[in-house]
Amino acid sequence: MRIFDPHIHMSSRTTDDYQAMYEAGVRALVEPSFWLGQPRTSPASFLDYFDSLLGWEPFRAAQYGIAHHCTLALNPKEANDPRCTPVLDALPRYLVKDNVVAVGEIGYDSMTPAEDTALATQLQLAADHALPALVHTPHRDKLAGLRRTLDVVRESALAPDRVLLDHLNETTVKEAADSGAWLGFSIYPDTKMDEDRMVAVLKDHGLERVLVNSAADWGRSDPLKTRRVGDAMLAAGFSEDDVDQVLWRNPIAFYGLSGRLRLDLPSVPPLHEGNTILRGGE
Repeated sequence: MRIFDPHIHMSSRTTDDYQAMYEAGVRALVEPSFWLGQPRTSPASFLDYFDSLLGWEPFRAAQYGIAHHCTLALNPKEANDPRCTPVLDALPRYLVKDNVVAVGEIGYDSMTPAEDTALATQLQLAADHALPALVHTPHRDKLAGLRRTLDVVRESALAPDRVLLDHLNETTVKEAADSGAWLGFSIYPDTKMDEDRMVAVLKDHGLERVLVNSAADWGRSDPLKTRRVGDAMLAAGFSEDDVDQVLWRNPIAFYGLSGRLRLDLPSVPPLHEGNTILRGGE
């Protein structure tokens, strides 16, 4: 089973997770920029974080045989802090980087006017840079949040088929599918979706434009949930080709819209006395 995890926050994970993911079949991933637990207070902290997603994390992933890409944005939660919003002015120089395959995560957290502005601005940035967009639908008031998101998307210069609506569930999947956007589902141990609910959605709505991710952030989460969905699909009677479509070909089709997706790994420097980084001086 080959797996492309289209939304996983590896900055919050250990190298042991990379090894376990490789052993489970993960060969590629996309890491969206998101909030870091403790709120940031200036654009400079975003820029350091963006640099790590473009340099350090691809290097770390490659040590374990996994191709790493990212999406960059001002996330919805921190879009409400005026100290952070100047990062919108810095984004254009980052969105031209080769490893950036979408603008994201953008969307709604609390559905405030500030979030309206950040979402509309970043959808325009995606259109300006010929990139797709990864959109975070809110964890509260999900259906209202989805509808508000779709209104902003329809008013934007970005076509719905270049938008991935993430964190969907049974209450939002139909309207999301009817919009023509791609459909993202985050699988968690306790919250959001689980693998059995995901299989039920696939039976009801089919496999087209569906992406399944583990998200795997700071809270209780599991970076192997993509593999668990694949196993649950097989147990429910889906074919190996069906699993390959959902866990591999669909993510490639969506992020391939960027024209930047590269699944071959860069050369990795040799170890330094058994360590993946050189510690101390030469």
